[in-house]
Amino acid sequence: MTVDDFTEVLDSYIRWYNATRIKVSLGSLSPLEYRESLGIVA
Repeated sequence: MTVDDFTEVLDSYIRWYNATRIKVSLGSLSPLEYRESLGIVA
């Protein structure tokens, strides 16, 4: 695995973690869905 490959995989994981993973503490919504429900996302 090259550094570029690793960077791409890490970036993909971070985007998934910050936007689409399901959190029980947010009412079983993803962080992105939760922010959208509050009207925060532009």
